Amino acid sequence: MHCNPLSLLIAVLSVCPVLAQDSEERFSCKTNDPLLLEQMFSGNEEGYARALTAKSILDEHTRNFVRDRGNGSFVVPVVFHVIHQYGPENISDAQMYDAIRVLNEDYNKLNPDWSTAHPAFLDIVADVGITFRLAQRDPEGACTNGITRTVSPLTFEGNFAMKQLIQWPRDMYLNVWVSSAANGAAGYSNYPWVFDGSPESDGIVIKASYVGSFGTSNAERSRVLSHEVGHWLNLLHCWGNSNDPELPENCDMDDGVEDTPLTRGWTSCSLNGSSCGSTLDNVENYMEYASCRKMFTNGQADRMIAALTSNTAQRDQLWQPENLVLTGVNEEPSLCSARFTKSRGQICAGGSVTFTDASFNTVSQRTWEFPGGEPSTSNEATPTVVYPTAGNYGASLTVTDGNTTLTTSETFSVEVLNDPGASVPLIEGFESITELSNSPWTVVDPDENNGFELTAIASASGDHSVRLSNGPGSIGHIDDLISTTYDLSNMEGITLSFRHAYAQREETNDDELRVFVSNNCGLTWSLRKQMFGSTTLNTAGVVDGVFIPDQEEWQETVVSNFGPNEQASGFRIKFQFVGAGGNDFYLDDINLNGLQVGFPEINNTDNALIVRPNPASNYAEVIINSTSAGKMRITLLDLLGRSVSGEWSVLSGEEVKTVHLPLVGLSSGVYFVHADMGGIDRVVRLVVDDAP
Repeated sequence: MHCNPLSLLIAVLSVCPVLAQDSEERFSCKTNDPLLLEQMFSGNEEGYARALTAKSILDEHTRNFVRDRGNGSFVVPVVFHVIHQYGPENISDAQMYDAIRVLNEDYNKLNPDWSTAHPAFLDIVADVGITFRLAQRDPEGACTNGITRTVSPLTFEGNFAMKQLIQWPRDMYLNVWVSSAANGAAGYSNYPWVFDGSPESDGIVIKASYVGSFGTSNAERSRVLSHEVGHWLNLLHCWGNSNDPELPENCDMDDGVEDTPLTRGWTSCSLNGSSCGSTLDNVENYMEYASCRKMFTNGQADRMIAALTSNTAQRDQLWQPENLVLTGVNEEPSLCSARFTKSRGQICAGGSVTFTDASFNTVSQRTWEFPGGEPSTSNEATPTVVYPTAGNYGASLTVTDGNTTLTTSETFSVEVLNDPGASVPLIEGFESITELSNSPWTVVDPDENNGFELTAIASASGDHSVRLSNGPGSIGHIDDLISTTYDLSNMEGITLSFRHAYAQREETNDDELRVFVSNNCGLTWSLRKQMFGSTTLNTAGVVDGVFIPDQEEWQETVVSNFGPNEQASGFRIKFQFVGAGGNDFYLDDINLNGLQVGFPEINNTDNALIVRPNPASNYAEVIINSTSAGKMRITLLDLLGRSVSGEWSVLSGEEVKTVHLPLVGLSSGVYFVHADMGGIDRVVRLVVDDAP
């Protein structure tokens, strides 16, 4: 009879790939979860068969294993990969240092609470004899503190794809991924035999709220990593091959360890519990779900050391002397890198930034310099600096351990925006911009796959727009285009309009555009518009190939759901695109308008642009007095920033230039005359009154 290898693997799999939900929920596992297995072995039936063979080999090795307890402790190099999106999941180094402390206490019978275990089990509380050390050398031999940080929205998934963002060789390091989510659980891992043919999956994923005993975690949650390492070293739950504790049928199973009594499994700390007969249950075991976990048994220790001395999943390579040299874990920590992080890179004038010294591995003294900031210097580990004036400012840090002195600096560390911001209307057609990096727009590209960029291959009007390259390789990627600040104080009738073009590659693509606004310079954001690839975002159907829109494939969107909260001096706009495998996205003609009594004429204090008469009926004259180099463009716009009466070009020079502006056919109301004078904008309000 033909047997599907995956089905067979599921049938025999007793690993607990997902440990538990948060502590306020019942602990649960996803043993035999087909989705996780398919992610691991997708398109690799040989991997299924290899896993089954590896299980047989490891089982045989474990049965015949006799531990030499005089062999000393085994050392395992560890690397934490923090996957974050600048949120609380981006935990401190100190939390991960504390997680290593907890692991070493739990695996070496140094945890202070072991002696409070039930007297019936005190004689078999194990000193497992494994020491975990953060790597001091990366795979290339460069110095490290054993912690990496990667920005990705996959932190909110914690899945197989997230693991593929970064992984160090599994024969040199235990990889631990720290993330905001862990596939719907607190953490998960697998047995060595499951990982044997899938090195790209090997390691542990754990939520940031379960790392260490402080910060985003606590003392109870800190034991979750000890549990997961147990699975990674071939331990079952105490009740055996079951996803769920407390089931009567669990008494018919076993965990393969002689000194752990048969049990149904526990989620509560019933220390005198006897769920499968007269034998007392080992409720306080790390491989239980009860919150009072505090011990491994000697039998469990032997089983883990058997796994660590087996070549299954290359576990026996980790603790070899040559690998300890390569990973640097036997080296005395020394200062080898000066670096720092900051809470924000962009603020409004008067705002603050908190800097953190992230140098490693030992710092005895530090000196900060913050030109333009208050204070301008500091010796603190995490100084908070206020920037009163708009501009771009650098920062530098010098650290020493008494023997070595290192310095690091950033020329453009903090961008301080004006508050109040620029006057409206904002009329942005990207015509006077040569590079987005030198413009009022900020590109955020956390996945470093180019992000929004200026293009001349298509536009809704003029010659330029911005484009975001998009495709199957951008699934899950999030890219932002963020404006500078605008002063909407006392403004009413605020309206944002823009034009865009987008096509799917397949009918199932559902890329998303989100439009956010901020009333506090980007400290917090409010969603004002969502558009999806399968509905309102799509302007050109399905295009299999490079999408370059023609004029009919642009669509205008108007956003007007603004209230009093948006009447702020530090108003900003954010266009956020979430990739789902569709085609390229284009954006053009972004206009932001507001009305107020005594509307100011924008950037026109020198009267370089004059419109008369004003109010006007049939026509008006636009008088330009500018010596700007290059061609000047005159446009008449409505309150939404839309061109309503064509466009005129004027050659600059010393003499005054006059443009005849026809108004016939226009409705009565308020319009704007916009002049682009060699990259300098001038805007004058024009009232059209009773035009026939």
